[in-house]
Amino acid sequence: MNMLKPERIGLDDFADQPVNICGKAFVAHKFGALYWPAERALIVSDLHLEKGSAFAARGQMLPPYDTRETLRKLATLIDRYQPETVISLGDSLHDSDGAARMDAADIESLHILQEDRDWIWITGNHDPKIDRTLAGYVVQEIIVGGLAFRHEPLPGAATHEIAGHFHPAARLVFHGTSLRRPCFVGNRLRLVMPAFGAYTGGLNILDGVFEPLFGMDGLDVWMLGHEGLYPVAPRLLRDD
Repeated sequence: MNMLKPERIGLDDFADQPVNICGKAFVAHKFGALYWPAERALIVSDLHLEKGSAFAARGQMLPPYDTRETLRKLATLIDRYQPETVISLGDSLHDSDGAARMDAADIESLHILQEDRDWIWITGNHDPKIDRTLAGYVVQEIIVGGLAFRHEPLPGAATHEIAGHFHPAARLVFHGTSLRRPCFVGNRLRLVMPAFGAYTGGLNILDGVFEPLFGMDGLDVWMLGHEGLYPVAPRLLRDD
């Protein structure tokens, strides 16, 4: 009789979702990362490492563990997907002095994650320079398989692009209860990724900055949840 019992659904069964960009197959994960199986590449954006210490220097105290938590999430994904390449799409550091403020143990953890794989830092507006102590390759953008990986999306209706910068977030309202979460947003021709960092906020995708990128037709949205990544119909989205 035990053979007739359905298998138990695991909490990790909905952790990722297939995403198609210009005919190429990706997997988006609930942590806000993208995996490209054909290239064995893991893509993240807007880590904002050392944001906590940057705020502390200005007298606004945040728990000083954002870098450690972000690296922990990265380690989990590297264990899951075993990528040969990691691409970080800019604003990896909260500012250009972030590397100097990193704890030695966090730098060591980063170097362990970089072992036996290529690590590509794409520069952003917060980190136009990446300190050499963080190792890896530093570039302004990179093109792989006809897709451009950059920090800030090109203005207007561009295609063949994966970018970050805007920290997209989606808001839903159900029976008077509001839910607002970071999200992936795309139209199968380009994709804007959510911020991966522990202390990063989000900009509602109904904000005017997104309309020139996608319009409002054929929008694909995947909200990050605690137990999974969930596709959302654009008609359900709400302004803040």
